[in-house]
Amino acid sequence: MDHPAVTRGQNFYRLDVNLQRLLRRRAPGLTARDEERLAEFGAWVGGEVDAQAEYTDRFAPPVLDAFDRDGETVNRVVHNPRYLAAHRDVYRHGIVGLNYGPEPRPYLLTFAMGYLLAQSDISIHCPVTLTGAVAYVLDRTAPPAMKDAHLGDLVRMDGEAKTGGTWATELQGGSDLGATTTVARPSGGGFALTGLKWFVSNVDGDLALVTARPEGAPNGAKGLGLYLVPKRLADGAPNRYRIRRLKDKLGTRGLATGEIDLDGAEAAEVAPPPDGVRLMMEALGFSRIHNAVAAAGVQRRAYMEALAFAANRDAFGDRLTAYPMIQDILLDLVMHLEASVGLAFEAARAFDAAQGGEDGAVAWLRVATALAKYQTAEQAIAAASKAIEVVGGRGYTEEYATARLLRDGQVLTVWEGPPNIQALELLRLMGESYGGFEAFEARLAELLKPGCGATPQVADSVADCRAAVMRLREAPEEGPRDARRLLDLTSITLAAALLVEQAVAEHEAGDARKMLVARRYAATVLTPARRRWAQGRDDAAREHFSAVAGYEPVAPAAVAG
Repeated sequence: MDHPAVTRGQNFYRLDVNLQRLLRRRAPGLTARDEERLAEFGAWVGGEVDAQAEYTDRFAPPVLDAFDRDGETVNRVVHNPRYLAAHRDVYRHGIVGLNYGPEPRPYLLTFAMGYLLAQSDISIHCPVTLTGAVAYVLDRTAPPAMKDAHLGDLVRMDGEAKTGGTWATELQGGSDLGATTTVARPSGGGFALTGLKWFVSNVDGDLALVTARPEGAPNGAKGLGLYLVPKRLADGAPNRYRIRRLKDKLGTRGLATGEIDLDGAEAAEVAPPPDGVRLMMEALGFSRIHNAVAAAGVQRRAYMEALAFAANRDAFGDRLTAYPMIQDILLDLVMHLEASVGLAFEAARAFDAAQGGEDGAVAWLRVATALAKYQTAEQAIAAASKAIEVVGGRGYTEEYATARLLRDGQVLTVWEGPPNIQALELLRLMGESYGGFEAFEARLAELLKPGCGATPQVADSVADCRAAVMRLREAPEEGPRDARRLLDLTSITLAAALLVEQAVAEHEAGDARKMLVARRYAATVLTPARRRWAQGRDDAAREHFSAVAGYEPVAPAAVAG
């Protein structure tokens, strides 16, 4: 097996046959116009961005310089020059700006660029995601004067773009935005915000969307407004907030993430209650798709690292790729990778469709996003871990990208809502009043056309999903208990259907490789998932939760039989 021994310096787009085929099938007009742009971007991220990522991660992470010599707040985060250059240049490539202007390109293009970027540096991909989310909300929903004043600065492609952030998380609430305590008070034609935002990524960004509760507004999520907070005021002075500290994190060390004290920060209203939380969720929905493509990107890099090592390493008298156990690991990595790419780009495709107002498009977008965000993130961690296993002791050192992949990839499970949040979202979407399951069934019917050669397991799994949803609609009290398992079953079913659809298209073109991947996925992933759902779970331990969790005794009679 011929494969480059080192991944750095390779063109991450040109090497990715799976991505090229997917884009050509999903959006032939995009690839015809943007093929060279993607290739140029793939060379850049595979070279300088990746080298910068290792340097920043190991030797030069950001540092907070909070005050000047006179004790005045400056909120300055000091980044090393290589990070600053790469962060500036990523916007020059159009990863945000291409979606705007007189001839906007589809979001599928910039999501694909995000997938490539995350293979080298999630610490740059995250600010890109947040900047794109702020631009999206300003473009679609902000008052015209606000849009005119700020959107152009976020989408410029001359290397001078401003960057954004979404400040929602608070210490007491986490994912529960309704617990927000930040207060918005009228002030000088705008608002003054006071409160503490606990987990702020791209903490030194130029413009932030911030959730806050106007004085007198009701408690809960419906009482929240959404506000735009600039880093600097019109006269150039710093806005009235303070970066308390930068977070000491497991991964994404190059990304400045911190805590922010809002001390009467000047803000403009994007939307009053009850629309504030809805618009913030629009921003988070955009970010969740970038989270999914980033997770697929982590898997792609993990696979590249494992394959590069195994294809060029001799041990015990033979090449590693000659050993069946190594072959199985690599086959599982590529199988889960291609399933994740399918899920992530299905959500990206749905995002573009929803902008066009297609019937049922918004319902499918939300379902596809929840499924993709969950499943891709879970597999990113597994892929990084397996890559380290293949590379061995070297892969555990910071001299190999695999260690950084494992640390950075872990954040993808919790960014923009951890799995339990996605499960609760799916439960709501699959309810009878929303119609998310009807959108799910309709999309799978498109993917699994009669005579397409779908494996029986996939068709049976679609039926299992229907039975599960109908059961939960009839007994909604079971929803919180089974939501996570429903999320697992539906996400894997969608992934399998997408693999089958791709396999049929490639088989008709004379290549049966993807059919082998689809069949392996159905046999090794889908069938066990269906069995877990059908068998249910033993509730005895759950009934004695306090005793089991707290190491308290349980009477033998309670578990008889």
